[in-house]
Amino acid sequence: MQKTVNLLREFSIPLISGVIVALLWANLSPHSYETFVEGEFFSGISFHFFVNDIFMVFFFAIAAVEIVQSLSPGGDLNPLKKAVNPLMATMGGVLGPVAVYLLLNSIIGSPEYLRGWGIPTATDIALAWLVARFVFGDKHPAVSFLLLLAIADDAIGLVIIAIFYPDPVNPVEPIWLLVTLAGMAISFILRKKGVTNYWPYLLLGGVLSWIGLHNAHLHPALALVVIIPFLPNPKEEHGHLFEDDETSHTTLTKFEHEWKIFVDFGLFMFGLSNAGVEFSEIGTTTWLVFVGLLVGKTVGIFILGSIAKMLGFPLPTGMGMKELFLAGVVAAMGLTVALFVAGAAFTDPVIQGAAKMGALFSASAAIFAFILGKLLGIKKMKETSTQN
Repeated sequence: MQKTVNLLREFSIPLISGVIVALLWANLSPHSYETFVEGEFFSGISFHFFVNDIFMVFFFAIAAVEIVQSLSPGGDLNPLKKAVNPLMATMGGVLGPVAVYLLLNSIIGSPEYLRGWGIPTATDIALAWLVARFVFGDKHPAVSFLLLLAIADDAIGLVIIAIFYPDPVNPVEPIWLLVTLAGMAISFILRKKGVTNYWPYLLLGGVLSWIGLHNAHLHPALALVVIIPFLPNPKEEHGHLFEDDETSHTTLTKFEHEWKIFVDFGLFMFGLSNAGVEFSEIGTTTWLVFVGLLVGKTVGIFILGSIAKMLGFPLPTGMGMKELFLAGVVAAMGLTVALFVAGAAFTDPVIQGAAKMGALFSASAAIFAFILGKLLGIKKMKETSTQN
């Protein structure tokens, strides 16, 4: 039984199953799918809200655990100098897609498509993590590199949405971020007081952080990302995302160990809630978004990552130029986040539908990444080692 569970988790079968079910349901019975996702699910909230604004809090928290561990002494992104490279690569992963989208739009598009420039800047953390583990191996430093890049990328995406695609009904209210800061302050105090149980951090710091982000009209799924770094964790220890270490007794690793199964299987809900796109007519914006993601992301990440390396900010030990290029391909999967931005960028259902198809097609980057990994001879890493 345990082997079956591990197999399902290793290949992210729950997430893939959720995506497949959503696609089939949305195209065979779009009305019932829409009703299920957006209708009342529990106590006045929708299934979509429950998944994206509550469940995903824990997914991003587990990703944050990996970042914290990777930045700790002995981790793949330590010393901090190594974190500069993925952060610069993140900028390439934003600027590259915008440049490609605008250039391509000037050739085959029209002025009405200009608002879509922000769509290909997104990276889907869940799918990028899945494909990175499959292509590189779950212990490869490229996984940590991509996670930091994807989290920073989504943070930039939230800023882009807030500034360039504001909701006229719910404008951003920065004053509420003081509540999030209060949650961080409480978590800091808990750590100073030597609290080793993670629940006070979640229930006090995490809840306040969520309320602050939600009422500021920013994505509350990131609520625990700013709380996780305060969980006690000896500096000499480091690990990897979803690493099963029952012998570790730190607060940080206890949280990871006790929530990772919930997150793994809960990703079925994530796929079900976000991947239900109807196969509408393919249009110009389909190719603007798709090429912007596949070409812009890959090239932008590779160029800025290479420049960072030349400036003296190295890649994580175990990553070379071919791994950097492949990481760019993996990051090209915008999918669910890009779908969200597409909905905010365009009001015309035809243009919006075509743009969403481009976001959906970006999932094919997984196939390119797998093939390219074989061609480049990327060796999967099941345990920490050094390769060039």
